[in-house]
Amino acid sequence: MAEPNQTLPQSDSEGGEASSVPSFDDMIEISLGNFGWTQLLQSLLVSLSMFFDAQQSFISIFTDSHPPWHCTNNNLTSSCSSKTSDIICTIPRSSWAWDGLSSKTIISQWDLECASSFITGLPQSSFFMGCLLSGFLLATFVDSSFGRKNMLFLSCLTMSIASTLIVISSNVWVYSAFKFLIGFCRSSIGTCSLVLLTERVQKHWRVRVGVLNFIWFTLGFMSLPGIAYVNRDSLWKSLYLWTSLPGIFYAVFAYFFVTESPRWLLMQGKEKEAMALLKGITSASTEGGGTVTSSQLAVLAQQQSASTSNLYSSIRELCEKTWALKRLLAVMVLGFGIGMVYFGLPLNVGNLGFNIYLGTLFSAVLDTPTFIVTYYLMDNWRRKPSILGFSVASGISCLVCGVIRNKLHTVKLALALFSFFCIGTAFDMFLIYVIELFPTSVRNTATSMARQAMIFGAIFGSFLISEGRKNDLFSYGVFGVIILCSASCLLFLSETKGIALSDTMGQQERKESRN
Repeated sequence: MAEPNQTLPQSDSEGGEASSVPSFDDMIEISLGNFGWTQLLQSLLVSLSMFFDAQQSFISIFTDSHPPWHCTNNNLTSSCSSKTSDIICTIPRSSWAWDGLSSKTIISQWDLECASSFITGLPQSSFFMGCLLSGFLLATFVDSSFGRKNMLFLSCLTMSIASTLIVISSNVWVYSAFKFLIGFCRSSIGTCSLVLLTERVQKHWRVRVGVLNFIWFTLGFMSLPGIAYVNRDSLWKSLYLWTSLPGIFYAVFAYFFVTESPRWLLMQGKEKEAMALLKGITSASTEGGGTVTSSQLAVLAQQQSASTSNLYSSIRELCEKTWALKRLLAVMVLGFGIGMVYFGLPLNVGNLGFNIYLGTLFSAVLDTPTFIVTYYLMDNWRRKPSILGFSVASGISCLVCGVIRNKLHTVKLALALFSFFCIGTAFDMFLIYVIELFPTSVRNTATSMARQAMIFGAIFGSFLISEGRKNDLFSYGVFGVIILCSASCLLFLSETKGIALSDTMGQQERKESRN
C-alpha cells in the first residue's frame, strides 16, 4: 500500500501493461492521508449510532419476558414454581399472582402467559421482519443519490420516534405493529455506519474504525440491564422512553456534524464536495495526503460514476456477474446462520433459569472481548479460517446446551455464554469481511443483503426461542445445526486480508484474477 506523502504508484491497465495513470483506488488511498483528529471524531460520532441500535435490538429481553410469579393458595403443592411456567396454565388464575407490577412486561399486562409460541414470539419476529423488508427496499438508496449520511440520520430519527410511540400500544397486535415499524426504521443503521466508517479511511485503518462500531454496539447492549434494573418496578413502557429519547437528540446532532463518504461523493460525480472533504481530512491528519490533483481524481471519478446513476443498478450489477451472484448467495447463507445464533442466544437468556439482569449483563460483558479478538485476528490472521473456527465452536456449544437441558444450570449458562462469545466474534469479523468482498459501487447493497439474511435468521430464531421454553432442542439444538451447516459456505468465498478496497466491478474482477 502506498504511504502518505509518496508519489502515486502506477497501476495495471486493462490489458495488463503498465499505465502512466494511477488507479482510482490508489488516488483515494493517498488522498485520505493518515488518520487525523477529524477522522477520529467522525468515526466516534458515526459509530455512536450503534449504541441506540443495540438497545432496540435487545430491549425485548426485558419488555417481552415472562416475569416471576408466586402462588397465593397455600393448599397447592410444592410443584407450584415460577421456574416451570407451564404450571400457570394448569392452576386457577386466583391461585397465583405476578411478582411486583402486573404490567411489568407485555406478557403480564396482556395475559399472554398461556399464549402460543407464535403470539409470544410475534413482537420480536415482527421487529426482524421490519428489518428484513426495509433492507430489501432501502438498501440501494444508500448506494444511489440518497447517500450514507442521510440514510443514517433518517434511520436513527425514525427508529427513535417509533420507539417513543410504542408506549401507546393497547394490545399485542398493536405492539407488534410498532415493533415492525421500529425494525423497518433501524435496518439501515448498522450498514450505513460501517460503510461510512470504512470508506473514509485508508485500508490499514479499516479494521480499527470498524471495531468502533462493535464497541458502541456492545456498550448499548451493556446499558440495557442497568436501565432495566433501575426501572424494575416500573412499566415496560418506561424502558422504551429511556432508550428512545436520547436517540432523537443524537440523530439531530449527527445530521449537522456527520460528513459524507468521499468515495461515495466521487462515485456520484460530486467532485467539488469530495475534494473539499478530502482536503479537510488531510489538513487535519498527522501526515498530509499525497500528490493527487483535483483534475486527476475528477477524471477517473467521472469514468466510474456512470454505473451508479440508476437507483437499482447495484442490484443489477450483482446479478449480472456470475462471480458476484455466487459470492452474494454464499455470504447470505452464512449470514443467515450467524444472525440466528447471534440474536437468538441473548434473547433466549430468560430460558436459562438464571437471573435475567445478571444473565443479560454477563452476555453483554462477554461481548466486549469479541471486538478485541476481532481487531487482533483481522490484523494478523486470515478471515476465512477465523470465522470458520468461531462458528464451529459456537455451534458445538449450542448442541451441548440442547442436550444437557436444565440438568446442570451452571454448565449450561457457561456454555451459552461461551457460544455467544464465539458467534459474536464471528459476527464482527463477518461484517468487515463482507465489506472487503465487494466494490464501492455495490458495497452498501451487498452488505445490506448480507445483513438482511442475518435478520431473516433472527426471525426464525424468535419463534424457536418461544418453543425453547418447553424443550431446549428447539432453540439451542437448532441453533447449533444451522450455524454448523451455514459455515460451510466459507469454502466458496475469497480471502481478503491485505487487499485494498475496489471501487468498481471491473477493478474487483482484475484483483481477483491476480490473486
